[in-house]
Amino acid sequence: METRSNGATEKKLWDSECTNIILGCAIEVHKALGPGLLESVYEACLVFELEKAGCKVERQKSLPVRYKGLELDEGFRLDLLVNDAVVVELKCVEKLLPIHEAQLYTYLKLSGKRTGLLINFLSKLLKDGIQRIVC
Repeated sequence: METRSNGATEKKLWDSECTNIILGCAIEVHKALGPGLLESVYEACLVFELEKAGCKVERQKSLPVRYKGLELDEGFRLDLLVNDAVVVELKCVEKLLPIHEAQLYTYLKLSGKRTGLLINFLSKLLKDGIQRIVC
């Protein structure tokens, strides 16, 4: 018996597979470097690992705001966009706050993407500093 899946289901599965790859790479970086470095260091190392894993990564991607026919480039930037599907926002903060989550929700809305990861590399255990958001 042949089963068919719709595009939304395939997209959801792809996003899930993509986030698993991203998280695996982030854990690898955190395991090697530990907490306490600058966000830019983790970003560069994560890009290296993701590209090594075969992912397409856009770093510091400009994100314009569209408002009633206007396109405003007000300096918003995605830390990483992986495989044109998952927005990754990196932090090096003592604790993730609601403002960080709101920032990622806004980036998802502005970019038209559904899936985002918020990763706090300052966490002692990286798994405690990860939030996955799906809109």
